[in-house]
Amino acid sequence: MAPSNLPINSVSSSAPPQQAAGGTGTQRGRREQTSFYDQIGGAETFRKITAKFYEQVAADPVMSEMYPEEDLGPAEERLRMFLEQYWGGPTTYSDTRGHPRLRMRHQPYAVTPEARDTWLKYMRVALKEANLSPLHEATFWDYLERAAHSLVNTF
Repeated sequence: MAPSNLPINSVSSSAPPQQAAGGTGTQRGRREQTSFYDQIGGAETFRKITAKFYEQVAADPVMSEMYPEEDLGPAEERLRMFLEQYWGGPTTYSDTRGHPRLRMRHQPYAVTPEARDTWLKYMRVALKEANLSPLHEATFWDYLERAAHSLVNTF
């Protein structure tokens, strides 16, 4: 179960999570809040996570087959924009691509339990290398596990 002070959306939601408490200062008696996106370092942290993830994908012949583009750069950018938006950052993903529709976008690919596990293995390494706080890492990981399990479409 996720900590009660950090946001968690449903897997299919396109809306950023509710902002988590933890801001600085007050304004008219209200506590300012910061998003999970800001709490973990914003754009730079998401760039590091997705770059490390796709570095591993590029070296894996099974995983790289799931990406139709020779250059993984566009896939990396889409994942980064999606994750940034999900965690309360810029809405660039929806502004440029519309609703995420994760299951629909992954339907053309055979997402097997093995592919899911490999995806999660590479994301685990990427998260570890981002050096998030234990609470932030656990929250991020919880979402990734739920999302990955929901996208399996081939058994």
